[in-house]
Amino acid sequence: MTVLPALPSAVEEPRASRTRRRPLSVVEAVAAVALLVVIVAAVAPGLIAPRDPLAIAPTDAFAAPSWAHPFGTDDSGRDLFSRVVHGTSASLLIGVAATAIGVLLGLVLGIAAGIGTRVTDVAVSRLLEVLFALPGLLLALVIIAFVGPGPVPATIAVGLATAPGYARIFRTQIRRVRSSEMVEAARVLGRRPSVLLVRHVLPNALAPVVVLATLGVGQAVVWASSLSYLGLGSPPPAPEWGAMLEAGRTYLGVAWWMTAFPGAAIVLVAAATTVLGRRLSRRNRGMR
Repeated sequence: MTVLPALPSAVEEPRASRTRRRPLSVVEAVAAVALLVVIVAAVAPGLIAPRDPLAIAPTDAFAAPSWAHPFGTDDSGRDLFSRVVHGTSASLLIGVAATAIGVLLGLVLGIAAGIGTRVTDVAVSRLLEVLFALPGLLLALVIIAFVGPGPVPATIAVGLATAPGYARIFRTQIRRVRSSEMVEAARVLGRRPSVLLVRHVLPNALAPVVVLATLGVGQAVVWASSLSYLGLGSPPPAPEWGAMLEAGRTYLGVAWWMTAFPGAAIVLVAAATTVLGRRLSRRNRGMR
């Protein structure tokens, strides 16, 4: 009697399908909800905190957290809850804009090194090595020393400081995809180099960078807040998290809430984007 080989069960799914359908963990769900709240606060802060973040009330200065002021007040009596919520748009906008600048500049350098001549590749690689020799925040400080302080220079500085990392990843991914069988087959069929780049190389090389850009937003928010804390970003009394941290530093012993809540907001954004970025990274690896 011939024994037929066992057929795969109908309920079994490919690894990629199981990875895509794996539900969010508790930590990932909390991170997603937190990031959604942050986005709502950035887009429509008045829905969460209708008070004017710049309205002063000297008689309410240094009020501790209460029902009237959930996050307390600062040295001028401004409501810290309103300032933290309204500061979300400035901090998050700087983080997203800086990440976009870093990704776009990294894409240009990565394409130049990945599809250019050997001389171009060596030149870009040496430039990236020089930039990597400087810590990112220090590089941002050097850039601000030339262009001056302010929210726009801070955004540009953070974006330029993050560009080398994206450029190196782009270069690696482009070279990997260029040597794949898919691109070789398209080249044999007579596809033009521009068509190969747009239709085959870039779409496949961009996927890992999108995941890293999610992680980069949180890092950019932290760096931008650090520059504002040093007085090189948004000037006071703007409701920006880094500037609020700097303002509360003097009164840390008597009004801890002036530092604690803006700092918690920065940590929340960085942690939420990190958790969701790692989730996207695992999903991306599982789909390969």
